Amino acid sequence: MTRRMPERHQTQVISMKIRIEKDKCVGNARCHAVAERLYPLDDEGYILIEGFDVKPGDEDLAKRGARACPERIIHIEED
Repeated sequence: MTRRMPERHQTQVISMKIRIEKDKCVGNARCHAVAERLYPLDDEGYILIEGFDVKPGDEDLAKRGARACPERIIHIEED
């Protein structure tokens, strides 16, 4: 009788963070237009946050919001 060792599948978890240069925001609000719940704005239309950890399942939306910024002040950091 041959004994098989269980196969171990390693799941690679990629963590993603968004970093925003808030002080350089000029209020185009394109990030918000693409991903409203990820990129909140203040009352004057400027980005409200300096960044966030991207939840699983929100990666594509976070990337689309970052790419929508014409000022290129939203940076994607992946581990």
